[in-house]
Amino acid sequence: MVKTLEQMEIDIRDKMRGGNGQIKITHVFKQDELHGKARLFASMTLEPGSSVGYHVHENEEEIYYIISGEAEVDDNGEIRRLSSGDALLTSSGKGHSIKNSGEKPLEILAVILLYN
Repeated sequence: MVKTLEQMEIDIRDKMRGGNGQIKITHVFKQDELHGKARLFASMTLEPGSSVGYHVHENEEEIYYIISGEAEVDDNGEIRRLSSGDALLTSSGKGHSIKNSGEKPLEILAVILLYN
């Protein structure tokens, strides 16, 4: 299946999961297109100072891949700085948050895989 950018659904979320600012989410593929293997495959844009608040995953895992920009992540209680090419994997029972700590937009790819 080919999907052009114009066909992708875009959401703007305010204070996502208790975070700051607005997050632009471009749904590359929606959950019903992923045949039960994943619930999210999206590009996310966080403007400077914006964040996704800390949250825990159960029966799923989430991957953040940094496309561009600078991020501060809380990896289950450990604060780390990430930049282009870095990734974060949060397994079931663990939590995380992400914040744009730079001066330019932070672009990430986010994937949530479901456990069977």
